Amino acid sequence: MILEQLSSFFAGTEFRWWDVVDILIVAFLVYELLQFLRGTHAVQIALGGIVLVGLYWASILFNLQSVNWLLRTFLPFLVFGIIVIFQAEIRKGLAHLGRAPFLGGAARRRQEEVVDEIVLAATSLASERTGAIMVLEREMGLRSYIETGITLDAVVTYDLLVSIFHPATPLHDGAVVIQGNRVAAAACFLPLTVNPELSRTLGSRHRAAIGLSEDTDAVAIVVSEESGAISIVEGGVIRRGIDGPALKLALLASLGLTEAAPLAAAEVVAQRGGRP
Repeated sequence: MILEQLSSFFAGTEFRWWDVVDILIVAFLVYELLQFLRGTHAVQIALGGIVLVGLYWASILFNLQSVNWLLRTFLPFLVFGIIVIFQAEIRKGLAHLGRAPFLGGAARRRQEEVVDEIVLAATSLASERTGAIMVLEREMGLRSYIETGITLDAVVTYDLLVSIFHPATPLHDGAVVIQGNRVAAAACFLPLTVNPELSRTLGSRHRAAIGLSEDTDAVAIVVSEESGAISIVEGGVIRRGIDGPALKLALLASLGLTEAAPLAAAEVVAQRGGRP
């Protein structure tokens, strides 16, 4: 019966190429919305919204007048509440759409500028042997880690990063999480890796960066307080003792802005307990 209804519906419908474009646009927007929700607490909010919509239709179907009145009264206010609560996520989602292929040139330049600021800050901190850990969010959301720190929501600049990690500031102890071209939060707590085969020379900053990269696709830059060495961590693998130009090339490759450049053998530390 259902097949007959579907066949009769399609038989009486004339598809045009504009209809195909319409469907593709809707599919793209749904896909981007799901990508945006993945890895954030907005998933629970979305599930709660689905439950409320289900209750609304159930109240109509089963004639639950009190429930229907309650939902019709408060749902409009709930929409405004969601906009206020998730204004940062909405801004991030719109910025993600701005990185579409037809706007790729401008987005690429902004990302390269962010990389330059990060590299300049890392090399400056390394020269002064000031410990630091900076995390770059990629596809997987880092909302749960951002909530452990102090929200900043500021443009990424060399001055800001150096100021955050200055030993005299209250935000220096912890990680900085960067979303796009903005510093989302500082003094964030990261999970330490439990890999027993890692080198014992690695300190807590390096282990926290490795632990985060094991759970997410984020890229972390670590500046050692003891030696001033710069390390980059990705996918549970740490590369230590790299200089500014090598760090820039590695970050650009991690963000998909250029092809991965070969690193010198001394720059690579295996996941299983190597030394630089």
